[in-house]
Amino acid sequence: MNMEKKDTRWLTSVALMMAIVILLANTPLGMIQLPIIKATTVHIPVIIGAIILGPAAGAILGATFGVCSLISNTMAPTLLSFAFSPFMSMSGIPGAIKALWISVGCRVMIGVVSGWFWILLKKLNVHGVLALPITGFIGSMTNTVFVMGSIYLLLASDYAAVKSVAVDAVWGLVMGTVLASGIPEAIAAAIIVAVVGEAMLVGLKRQLATRKGCKQGKQKVF
Repeated sequence: MNMEKKDTRWLTSVALMMAIVILLANTPLGMIQLPIIKATTVHIPVIIGAIILGPAAGAILGATFGVCSLISNTMAPTLLSFAFSPFMSMSGIPGAIKALWISVGCRVMIGVVSGWFWILLKKLNVHGVLALPITGFIGSMTNTVFVMGSIYLLLASDYAAVKSVAVDAVWGLVMGTVLASGIPEAIAAAIIVAVVGEAMLVGLKRQLATRKGCKQGKQKVF
């Protein structure tokens, strides 16, 4: 019964975080439109969810983010939408499969890496004041590195075509995106995860303490 209640609470919490991801993904705060690419803050609740609920929850939240990205790039395409939507593929089925990996698979990795990295830091007894922003930074960079790295490795020729440059120039463009967009996003994620994550962890500890006190009280009564 206790395990059933725990699973129910976990599923409810995951569903709530999924709702937040979907909400952000469908507002200007979640997907900020830039001339070439859409900068995102949707990865932040994925990272926080992975910290609070574990890597499995992080993977689910990352997949939710990925599906939202896929839909967004299909309904409101940009020059790089071919890398995020299988329906915008420039190279048929192989390109569609690559787009699915970039839009969904890479986003799943945000939750997986963030969740396990948090577990590692806690095992190393790293204080939450440091562990939270570090995990936020790593989780955000996971998104940037996996997405841009996959574009470079899987779709370099297509990327070069839409940018009207030689394939040899793609690496420089990818690194430019990482520095101009990825680093600021990671810094922002570190700050937000530190603040919001700390508040949620404190609230979770208080909730657990209250439940423990109630159980002990019931045992004394009986």
